[in-house]
Amino acid sequence: MSIQLKSVAVAGALAAALSAHFVLPAAAEGDMEKCFGVALAGQNDCAAGAGTTCAGTSKVDYQGNSWKLVPAGTCMTMELPEGRMGSLEALERDIPKA
Repeated sequence: MSIQLKSVAVAGALAAALSAHFVLPAAAEGDMEKCFGVALAGQNDCAAGAGTTCAGTSKVDYQGNSWKLVPAGTCMTMELPEGRMGSLEALERDIPKA
């Protein structure tokens, strides 16, 4: 591999690393928020406590301690079955038994 090719490869890797560092996640931009208890089983974005570890690990629909990113301002107004409501904080409902 020539020195010029190596330099281009290193420069590309450095540019990719720097650009990845400055990209803000959607939640940090203020247009999205964590909404607990609204995700279907296996479709959560991350965890809030026992029974989940991170993305896609919720065991039951609407598990209260798992969250999903939703458009800001919509969490508390989502229509869910059986009178459930989304929450901006972890809930103690629909938690799978260990």
